[in-house]
Amino acid sequence: MTTILVIEDDQSIRTGLRMNLGRAGYTVKEAADGDAALTALAAARPDLVLLDLMLPGVNGLEILRRIRQTDGALPIVILSALGAEQDKVIGLDLGANDYLTKPFSVAELLARTRAALRSQGAATASKKVLRAGGLELEPETRVARLGGVELEFAEREFEVLRYFMERPERVLTREQLLAGAWQEDYEGTDRTVDNVVSSLRRKLGEDRDHPRHLRTVWGIGYRWIP
Repeated sequence: MTTILVIEDDQSIRTGLRMNLGRAGYTVKEAADGDAALTALAAARPDLVLLDLMLPGVNGLEILRRIRQTDGALPIVILSALGAEQDKVIGLDLGANDYLTKPFSVAELLARTRAALRSQGAATASKKVLRAGGLELEPETRVARLGGVELEFAEREFEVLRYFMERPERVLTREQLLAGAWQEDYEGTDRTVDNVVSSLRRKLGEDRDHPRHLRTVWGIGYRWIP
């Protein structure tokens, strides 16, 4: 089910949004100030954010900046009483997908919400994303993120990680990994695979003795657990 995070300090507006979005079939989470919003965003990525600008604590523009530093795809619709053209330009330039001026009708809110989600759906459909826990891998752009933070991988590390993530739960031998993630004419060894796996575990923050994702299958190879 689609999850929407409503970041709004006015309780009556939050209640109205929760009720109307809920009736439309969305799961709604709420944050009444900037600090609560950042906590909610760190805990779980929603499918869309409805963001007020004038918030206690961290203001809406700063929240928008922080989101866009690590996530360029999350749909964000600003809901604000600031209706001047300059305010809208600033919000959109910082990366908001849409800007809705208060007061607004429920019908318009739902239409803008659907449009933002459709836009995100079209972008996602054109760009394959592999996910496991907090890890996201975009093969097309060769971008990897863990908990929203971009990671740096060598070319071969990226290819091996992608090969694993495209084959969850399967036990893969070192020979299969060499044939699938390396070029066909590459003359690697079992030790080559082991070195790359060790490097991946380190960069993913895996526990050396009890890795979460990259498990060793003794005498055979490795298995990726999403």
